[in-house]
Amino acid sequence: MDRWRARGVGIIGRVRFGEILLCVVNAIGLAMLVLPLPAGARRARHLASAPALVALAQLIGEGYRWQLVPAYALAAGVTLWWAVRVRRPAPPTGWRRLLGLTVGVVLLAAAVVVPVAVPVFRFPPPTGPYAIGTVTYHWRDDDRREIFDADPAARREIVAQVWYPAEPGADAPVEPYVSDAATLAPAAGRLLGVPGFVFSHLGVVPTHATRQPPLAPDRPRYPVLVFVSGLNGFRQSNMFQVEQLVSHGFVVVGLDQPYTSAVTVLADGRAVDGWPKDRLVDVIQQSITPVTPPPALGDVPLPAGLFPYLAADIGFALDRLGGLDADDPNGLFTGRLDLDRAGAFGISLGAITVGQACHDDSRLRACLMMDAAMPAEVVRTGLRRPAMWLTRDTESILAERDRNGGWPDHEVDETITTQRETFAGSAPGHGYHVEIPGMFHLNYTDAPRYTPLAQRLGMSGPVGAERGHDIVARYTVAFFNRFLGEASDGDAALLDGPPPWPDVRIDRR
Repeated sequence: MDRWRARGVGIIGRVRFGEILLCVVNAIGLAMLVLPLPAGARRARHLASAPALVALAQLIGEGYRWQLVPAYALAAGVTLWWAVRVRRPAPPTGWRRLLGLTVGVVLLAAAVVVPVAVPVFRFPPPTGPYAIGTVTYHWRDDDRREIFDADPAARREIVAQVWYPAEPGADAPVEPYVSDAATLAPAAGRLLGVPGFVFSHLGVVPTHATRQPPLAPDRPRYPVLVFVSGLNGFRQSNMFQVEQLVSHGFVVVGLDQPYTSAVTVLADGRAVDGWPKDRLVDVIQQSITPVTPPPALGDVPLPAGLFPYLAADIGFALDRLGGLDADDPNGLFTGRLDLDRAGAFGISLGAITVGQACHDDSRLRACLMMDAAMPAEVVRTGLRRPAMWLTRDTESILAERDRNGGWPDHEVDETITTQRETFAGSAPGHGYHVEIPGMFHLNYTDAPRYTPLAQRLGMSGPVGAERGHDIVARYTVAFFNRFLGEASDGDAALLDGPPPWPDVRIDRR
């Protein structure tokens, strides 16, 4: 019984107050029009005038979102029906009454179900002691050509959103999950073949971050982590992980990389859409299983594949962060970024990028890779610094393939084999390979939080959103705390002892 009560509270907690009130008032208004009332209570029918006013208040106070279209339609219909009844007090009879009742009930059901199925969801409260601030930068690398652009004069640009430990209680606005949702939504829709408006509500999902409050004064400097999302992902795609890290004292920098992120809004306002996988598969695969002659992007041959180029974005971000540490024009980060304790983590394409960067850039002191193959040269040499792989067993990948398609045999084999080989060939004493059964690929991102129907829609494996995120976040924080931050006894127990989840397996090197 407690489990079901908790589940009900969780669902209600994902629907905002104005939305709940609108559904309740719609139901009351509909009932006042279709139910027979005693003579002394007929003035109660005027309650049917309220839905339009509540809908207007919700639009002003919380903003429009497409999931409420049935509720808005019902509010307008009930209020109009009430206005007609005022002018013509005789109630409708026969088929008119039945039609009105049927349409009203259908709209009411949709008004309740759709916002619950696609809610304004919440992230779990971070477990660390720090509040969270955020600021976004647009950076241009004048020394590097944009190889995705046919113009040889085009230069590489990236967007970097920085989340950092903040001074608590600062008077600053809350940062939404996706601040540029109006641009991301149509781009994501085009890539996934669904209407863009489906993602528009991500712009009203709250996070625990506020915009540009002062940095927390507790420590003189904070370690820095760079995050890279998967192909056609976005810099905020792993907030369940980012917020936990920042609350434990890390500065986290999420990157939007043009042409591989879903969309990248450059400093001049141009929106660069991500390329679909079929346009990139040859240069991606070249990094994992090289062939001769190598593929090219336009007139640029890529003998080592795409990932050395993408990994250079991480190095460029570290360069720019060094500039902010030396002299931040806004005074926020001057002297506060500890780039001697820098690391990186990524998911899918971002994990391959992080593996390459960890191989190429000695400034990265610890790296965490999630659910992806490793580049051939990384497999060949291993990694010479602390590394963790968060992955899953072959059976879980095959179960996802059976449910959703994709994952051809060679990708399954490459993912499992190259991670294991890189782990086995890496520096002893600092390697961790964590296998989490029941995970689907999207379980390593925020996506399973988007809807309580995630498992039924194939967006989550049997592990579930909450449990999967808990395991990933706890291992992430423990790993980076040990090698870059301030480790606790709990971190040591998690990394050195048996997993607290009986089905999880950890191998250490």
